[in-house]
Amino acid sequence: MEPTIFDLILQKEIPADIVYEDAHVLGFKDVNPQAPIHVLFIPKVRIATHNDLDADNIDYLSRMHLAAKEYAAEVGVADEGYRVVMNCNGHGGQTVYHIHLHFLAGRQMLWPPG
Repeated sequence: MEPTIFDLILQKEIPADIVYEDAHVLGFKDVNPQAPIHVLFIPKVRIATHNDLDADNIDYLSRMHLAAKEYAAEVGVADEGYRVVMNCNGHGGQTVYHIHLHFLAGRQMLWPPG
């Protein structure tokens, strides 16, 4: 499998502005932010899309959400609110085929998102 940009970030071959890391999840600032705070949380194993989640890897999804919750508290936006989003495949807006959780905060989010 060809490495994605996220694989290269995990391997420290491409620099990233890392804001969170534990044994299972890495969080780094999005290079094209859509909000004042825009962080991507990724599992440290490649799971290509949301459709590839299964009983063997579902724990990574939970860990990504817990990481986002902890980060929200750390940067002081937990009480005012934030958005977490995952895209799946082309029509869902996914461009990197390594699941990632978008964490957006620092402004009022609108609905529908588009």
